[in-house]
Amino acid sequence: MNYRENQKFKEPAIWIGLTVSALVVIGIFGLGFYRQIIQGRQFGNNPMSDNGLTVAFALVVFLFLSVFLLFGFAKLTIEIDKRRIAFRFFPFHFKFQQISWDKIENFEVITYKPIRDYGGWGIKFGKKGKAYNVAGDKGLQLQLKSGKNILIGTQKAVELSDFLSKLQLQHRLK
Repeated sequence: MNYRENQKFKEPAIWIGLTVSALVVIGIFGLGFYRQIIQGRQFGNNPMSDNGLTVAFALVVFLFLSVFLLFGFAKLTIEIDKRRIAFRFFPFHFKFQQISWDKIENFEVITYKPIRDYGGWGIKFGKKGKAYNVAGDKGLQLQLKSGKNILIGTQKAVELSDFLSKLQLQHRLK
């Protein structure tokens, strides 16, 4: 009996924030590039050199493209079985991070406040511990015997709760 879940960044606030930021910053640099390089009129009261403006514009476009690609390709994968809980947050983890059940004091599928509790989505450190999440406000809260707390976000809270209940029942019957 195994549980597996793949998640991607789909929180509208993240994509809206990225898009608005990109449009504003690239728009300003693009306007400067157009006026100064294409039209030959200086941009601003203290303009950059043409080479500096060209490099800055290219770097801004590259930076935002990289951020969009990072969020677009990032994926949180959870695997749970009778031996362990494993998760990987690609591209930050190339191998699964594994926590065996004997290292876990307590666990619970919870509703939490991503921004208030952890500062948003991604790999976050908050007052309640470390979080790995990509969207939503549901997660598997782990309290480790070491005293550390880890939250792993889920988009399938009901399925995950059902799986964990069956896994606990199966373990008690053996």
